[in-house]
Amino acid sequence: MAEPWYGLCRLGRFLPLFFILLPGVVSSTDYDYTFTLPPGQRECFYQEVKKETNFEVEYQVIDGGDLDVTFVLRSPKGVPLVTELRKSEGIHSIDAKEDGDYMFCFDNTFSRMSEKMIFFDVLLDADTDGEDDDWMDFVSPEEELDIKLEDMKDSMDRVKEHLSKSRQIQNVLRVFESKDRSTQEHNFERVNFWSVLQLAIMVTTALLQVYTVRNLFDDKKKVRT
Repeated sequence: MAEPWYGLCRLGRFLPLFFILLPGVVSSTDYDYTFTLPPGQRECFYQEVKKETNFEVEYQVIDGGDLDVTFVLRSPKGVPLVTELRKSEGIHSIDAKEDGDYMFCFDNTFSRMSEKMIFFDVLLDADTDGEDDDWMDFVSPEEELDIKLEDMKDSMDRVKEHLSKSRQIQNVLRVFESKDRSTQEHNFERVNFWSVLQLAIMVTTALLQVYTVRNLFDDKKKVRT
């Protein structure tokens, strides 16, 4: 059985390795953006991607009109990779075949009056294997202390992937909440408008009925004596 001080020494040697691995875990390649697209306009964004890298683009129309927009994704050479006409949401995973700036555009030129609020999220799986392996050059076999560093690295990579997925899911859920709240507010305004209109019609109808009935029983003829 190991002595307590020996366990502390093992922990003391393990912590530096953990903090070396930690920056690679918390680094993120996921970002999101929400913007307003005016009617009759088109907005384009660019993402630099290296060859043989996978990236994912997800978008949703949160508010405005019929909740639809035209989405186009092009390669650095201008070749259309994805084209969707008047969709409310979409998610696309692309394996980059070449280096360069990939362009994705949101088109609202088909709408003349309604502006659209659009959310999109880009998840880039950057290849950082070479960078993650640098820390292994500073560790000698004696410092491994019966810990399989390869297994540790794999575990950290899985944690990093899960954190990125969790953040993406949280962003999507936040967009769903915003979209539902916007729909509820619009429904509330419509219900109030039609309720007031129906109330006004009912009051007007009641007044007309009272006026008509009174005219029926009101004898305006003069009686001769």
